Amino acid sequence: MRLTHEPLPVETAFTFRIAHGEKRRHDNTLVRVQHDGIEGVGEASPSHYYGESPALVAQALEAWAPHLGEDPFALDAIHARLDGVLQGHGSARAALDMALHDWIGRRLAQPVWKLFGLDPTRVPLSCVTLGMAEPAEMDRKLETLVEFPRLKVKLGATGDVENLRRVRAHYKGALQVDANAAWSPADAVRVLRQIEPLGIDLVEQPVARGDLDGLRWVRERSGIPVFADESCHHLRDVGLLAGRVDGINLKLMKTGGLGEMRRMIHAARACGLQVMLGSMVESSLALSAAAQLAPLADVLDLDGHWLLAADPFDGAPRERGRIELSERPGLGVEPVAAFTTPSRA
Repeated sequence: MRLTHEPLPVETAFTFRIAHGEKRRHDNTLVRVQHDGIEGVGEASPSHYYGESPALVAQALEAWAPHLGEDPFALDAIHARLDGVLQGHGSARAALDMALHDWIGRRLAQPVWKLFGLDPTRVPLSCVTLGMAEPAEMDRKLETLVEFPRLKVKLGATGDVENLRRVRAHYKGALQVDANAAWSPADAVRVLRQIEPLGIDLVEQPVARGDLDGLRWVRERSGIPVFADESCHHLRDVGLLAGRVDGINLKLMKTGGLGEMRRMIHAARACGLQVMLGSMVESSLALSAAAQLAPLADVLDLDGHWLLAADPFDGAPRERGRIELSERPGLGVEPVAAFTTPSRA
């Protein structure tokens, strides 16, 4: 197998601001796996919060390239060899795993969701994310999203409660919130009790990533279901979170691929946890990869397509929160010819 990679910069329509920081341009990486005349593609969206960067993605891919072997179907064996060379690097591993699944689907002329035996009619609607902003900017952003059936609002700054009340006054759909680990347990309970009357479906990661007991403490004192995001990366995390949260948010860039994500979904079910499938700032390439498992989810946050100024791929994300699994082979994505790489200006 031949592995290559190249930059895939994307830009959000508005500055995307969360408790961890803010960005507009995101330097993602496009990965290609070629074998037997067929090419599979994948996308890495590295997170500085998790110590990743485009340079580290490139280094990991180059370290792994000589160890892929000549059988793209041998996914377990490939991942075992990758671990023997270099562990971690979730987004780079996810991109490579996507490309392998895409190659398999294209080789068999079948979509990946069908190879998993899933039902495409059981895909939930996705929320779309409203990042942190000053009131005037928040209003401008909200105007572009009011027709979506589900909205996720980023919290974790001064004025959270008033901002959310402002949103609720103009938005009548389903609401969920995400603090991105910004609160102490006491602050989380204080804010959640104030916003509970607004009809909030769930809160993601109210406390620090490593504070698992804090997650339980908040859950026991809030009427809003608590989901773990930053605290949940791998299969071993699921058991640790059982009894501490109501659900988990799984992202390919954290799990490192569809195989681990699928195992975590089944483990979560066994532990009585709900499942959300989420994303970083990604194009429809990575979003369509996660969407292959969407029929297994309770909640979707696969919203990058709607946040981007321009999307380099056409895939599963459609309009107003709809995620549609197609009969296209592999991940079901095709490049958009009119896409122009954003400048660094």
